[in-house]
Amino acid sequence: MTQVSFEALVVGASSGQDLISFPTDTVPALAARPDRASLIFAAKQRSLDKPLILMAAEVKELWSYVAGSSEERQIWQQMADRYLPGALTLVLPASDRVSPELNPKDPTTIGVRVPNHPIARAILARTGPLATTSANLSGQPALQTMAEIEAQFPQVLTLSPSDLQTLQLTSPLTSSSSPSGVPSTVVRWTESGWEVLRQGAVVLGE
Repeated sequence: MTQVSFEALVVGASSGQDLISFPTDTVPALAARPDRASLIFAAKQRSLDKPLILMAAEVKELWSYVAGSSEERQIWQQMADRYLPGALTLVLPASDRVSPELNPKDPTTIGVRVPNHPIARAILARTGPLATTSANLSGQPALQTMAEIEAQFPQVLTLSPSDLQTLQLTSPLTSSSSPSGVPSTVVRWTESGWEVLRQGAVVLGE
């Protein structure tokens, strides 16, 4: 079990040396610096044909990682304005800024998301965008608690109870930001519009 302070968690992720885990509005995330995404694949025993998601504290931090026309970017921004922060992942054409490690099978696309969770966003605001996925061994259900994550991934850094409590007091959860336990909905941009790849917590149009 590796429970650390908020500062140590940020340093561990930012340095590229450590995997970290933190709560989100869906299921807890396993995260690493984007160019160190191989740490996630190794820890999860995950096939390289399953891409990771790039998660950030603010939508504006994600746009440099995607490539599209001004018309496409306007459409993407409209979708982001409606659903983000929230439980929606947008799969968009990747710019040359994206590390191929995030999506080894198809490095031309990247999934991006901003979680609606104050603790996740506080961490991401300090680390910058991180490569993320659910915290579980590949093929197994997503782990829902920090205790479960610490037991399955003892090398992963998690927030100490005192720092977690401090963050919860300064940035309390609302009904919309409380963890749902349901993964994000994943939609991909295509020439004909949005395609739902995974139906999750968000239903488009609602």
